[in-house]
Amino acid sequence: MPKHMGKRTIALESCPSFLSFAATAGKKEGEGPIRDSFDIINEDSFFGEESWEKAESAMSSLTIARALEKGGINGGSVDLIFAGDLQSQCTASTFAIRGYQIPFFGVYGACSTMAESLALAALSIEGGYARHAMAATSSHFCSAEREFRFPLEYGGQRTPTSQWTVTGAGAAVLCSEGKPPYVTAVTPGIIVDAGIKDANNMGAAMAPAAYETISTHLADMGRSPDYYDLILTGDLGKIGSEILRDFFDSDGMPLSNHNDCGLMIYNLSTQDVHAGGSGCGCSASVLCGHILPKMVRGEINRILFCATGALLSPTTTLQGESIPCICCAVAIENKKPGLR
Repeated sequence: MPKHMGKRTIALESCPSFLSFAATAGKKEGEGPIRDSFDIINEDSFFGEESWEKAESAMSSLTIARALEKGGINGGSVDLIFAGDLQSQCTASTFAIRGYQIPFFGVYGACSTMAESLALAALSIEGGYARHAMAATSSHFCSAEREFRFPLEYGGQRTPTSQWTVTGAGAAVLCSEGKPPYVTAVTPGIIVDAGIKDANNMGAAMAPAAYETISTHLADMGRSPDYYDLILTGDLGKIGSEILRDFFDSDGMPLSNHNDCGLMIYNLSTQDVHAGGSGCGCSASVLCGHILPKMVRGEINRILFCATGALLSPTTTLQGESIPCICCAVAIENKKPGLR
């Protein structure tokens, strides 16, 4: 049974295992510094479809199929799938999964969706409600621009604080028993609203939520930041990452082991992405394509995956609302720690 630690962290006793995982990237992401990490890189932004929205569904479906193939299982062996995206009513995920006949929970946490999906999948296995559970997340630059900003044809000027929505997807299959890496703990996020209203400055809006969740996790588990080889956020970008580190510096706990998926997926000096990457497919593809393989190879043994989400909508932005944010943290380790 799971054990509640401190304020709200859940330490898992069974520690669900990653059976398999896969990541897909678009053309721009395939030109970045971790290009060799992705299972699939598609040069066609439409993924053979006739709209951006259908393209994202096709990308998500390809990623789910690849994860199942790598795990040596089919959809019929998966008891539950938790998946989400940035499109209205999570339609990219819905249309991607409709042919699989897998019991489906649609999840929306904006850019925190992959961590939220992983947490729910792990908790389902821990509670005995599933033997195999999937987590999947996607985003597409063009569909997100149309949804939240302006159609590409508009040619709007991007501010220096803006981030580039990643065209990418990640999917992972968790199982009740297996080889490392393992999900060992989950710290669900709470809503944190710093009062920021600028939808082009997501990093600054989300950084306080990341700070709150990471601080809570470390306190709940009685750990210092250096317990982890990597504290991985997604996606604060350049500005949000600087703010997060400033918060911890003020606490006397420098995050020397911190990196951000939005900084890893692009080369900020050669690719025109301003403050870095964003979109829930960013952390999903970096985790499933780049980080988890490093854990399997033993290059990294303990990570705290902290995906952050800005929970706004086009409607709330137009109504002048501030941007509520959230961060969900998932501890992933190569060894199962004993419960306190």
